[in-house]
Amino acid sequence: MYACGLRIGEATTLEVTAIDRPRRVLRIIGKGNKERLVPLPQPILDDLGRVWRTHHNRRWVFPNRRGDAPLNRRTLARSYADAAAAAGIPPGLPPHSLRHSYATRLMENGVDTRIVQILMGHARIATTAIYTHLTTPSLASLQGLLDQLMTGL
Repeated sequence: MYACGLRIGEATTLEVTAIDRPRRVLRIIGKGNKERLVPLPQPILDDLGRVWRTHHNRRWVFPNRRGDAPLNRRTLARSYADAAAAAGIPPGLPPHSLRHSYATRLMENGVDTRIVQILMGHARIATTAIYTHLTTPSLASLQGLLDQLMTGL
C-alpha cells in the first residue's frame, strides 16, 4: 500500500493481471472506476512475485483462504495493525496513513504536485494539495532556500 499509494480496497482487490512486469507499473481501478497507472518499484515487484508463488491464484494477488475471492479488508487492516505495533508505530494510525505518507514522501523529494495528483487518482489538484502537507524537513529546506534567495537584498 505504501510503495504504490494504494487505498486498502485497491490493495485487497489487486488482480494478477493488474501487474505489468515489463513496464513495472500497476493498473489500479480506483474510486469511481477510474483507472490509473502507478510505478511499481522493483523490490515490490519481486515481493509480489514471491507472494504469488505461495498460492498461484489465477486472479487475486492476495486471495482469501479459499482462493475464491480477494482478501477481506478487515484481515488486511488487522495485519497492518500488527505490523505497525511490531514496528513501534503508535496505535490508532489507520492503513490510509500509508497512502498519505506515500504522497508526502513524493512531494518532499521534489515530485511535481500534478504528477502526485495523477498517481493518487485525484480529480482535483486541490485534493492533492490538502492531502499532502509541509513536513519539518521540507519546511527546513524551504527556509534554507528562502534564506539563500533573500541574502543581499
